[in-house]
Amino acid sequence: MTVLVAVVTYNSERLLADLIDGLRAGLDGVKWHLTVADNASRDASVATVRRLAPEATVVEMGRNAGYAAGINAAVAASPAHDAVLVLNPDVRLTPGCISILLDALTKPGTGIAVPNIVDGDGELIYTMRREPSVLRTLGDAFLGARRAGRFAPLGEVVADDRLYARERFADWAEGSTMLVSAECWERCGPWDESFFLYSEETDFALRARDAGLGTRYVPSAKAVHLEGDSRVSPGLWSLLTLNKVRLHRKRHGAARAGALWAALVLREASRAVLGKKPSRAATRDLLTPSRMRETPGPSSVIRWAQAG
Repeated sequence: MTVLVAVVTYNSERLLADLIDGLRAGLDGVKWHLTVADNASRDASVATVRRLAPEATVVEMGRNAGYAAGINAAVAASPAHDAVLVLNPDVRLTPGCISILLDALTKPGTGIAVPNIVDGDGELIYTMRREPSVLRTLGDAFLGARRAGRFAPLGEVVADDRLYARERFADWAEGSTMLVSAECWERCGPWDESFFLYSEETDFALRARDAGLGTRYVPSAKAVHLEGDSRVSPGLWSLLTLNKVRLHRKRHGAARAGALWAALVLREASRAVLGKKPSRAATRDLLTPSRMRETPGPSSVIRWAQAG
């Protein structure tokens, strides 16, 4: 079994030494190959990969093409493999993590395997998700993500520690560490590059589930996500929110997407009045028709990242 490790970098130089060191432990006993797709970093990301991992394949995108495009380019440029490990540069694998996830991929109905993830302080990160819906968005609005997440009909985030203690299927999981079988990739196709950033992993995992290849959470496999969402700007929160509407429209059509849009306006506006800058930015953009019609790209993402 050969694992392709697909990493997208964008000004990630400071993270790469520890990332590469961690790969050797996390993939112990596994044949693997590292491919890095670089989205026109302005720092020494490319040179650092070539120095620390000379055997790696480096794809220079020549532009900030987005996360999904980087993953797709990494897969397309890589030698033959049996699974794809989609990995953020700020994730650190613990010893043996990927062997455990490979075993999980052999279980019936599994196309994606994800580990138990903690933050830099060792606190559990709620990474499992339920399929987005209007009711779950309203549950989040009125109860908060963590309280609503204890109840399957009301919360998108699976927010019950007890559910992270045993192996189980999730509708999808946050995409910092995902092991995807080659069969799943071939059957579901590449990631949708139109999302640029956010919701691309949701879209892929839900398409995989629709094809009978679910996302299996494996608590015995461990990883650390150093930064997580702590640095998401108001503008990027707005982009994340708008992409939820775009994903719903893609899967369910305009009418149901309109209902989700209304629920998101309610959620974000209720938080904006409490002074939360990310929600203020999201409310503004949800109510701006040109932003709702815009397909995210490098210029819009830079503008969104600097907003708020």
